[in-house]
Amino acid sequence: MGTKVRFTLVVDAHLFLVKDNKILLLLRENTGYEDGKYHVPAGHMDENEPVTVALIRESKEEIGVDIKREDVKLVHIMHSIDSKERIGFFFEVKKWNGEIKNVELEKHRDVKWFDINELPENMVAYAKYAIECYKKGQLLSEYGWDKK
Repeated sequence: MGTKVRFTLVVDAHLFLVKDNKILLLLRENTGYEDGKYHVPAGHMDENEPVTVALIRESKEEIGVDIKREDVKLVHIMHSIDSKERIGFFFEVKKWNGEIKNVELEKHRDVKWFDINELPENMVAYAKYAIECYKKGQLLSEYGWDKK
């Protein structure tokens, strides 16, 4: 009798840094995934790491800001599939410390605020969809299953 391998998911933490009806986006470059498109600051959760800690760590690594756990608000969860099945947690943050900057110059060409109602055309599709869900107050979505 063989040992059954348990199903696993990739878990992502996404930052909706929001100020004056604007959201912060990064232009991806040299990552091998959706380069040339804007995306919210985000990253994968590490093993033995709470998802809010992953968000705080990724925010510091990508845009150089410090965020406190009490300033993190869960606003959307997405179960999606493209090349891999994954769960994305999207968090709204309206308060942070530090100056926003492009810390990962090798991965991002631009850091820019966009009006949340006028997002760029060249944006990672699932992130744009998650922002639309956030604006409607929709906590859960399933994305990409209809393309499977």
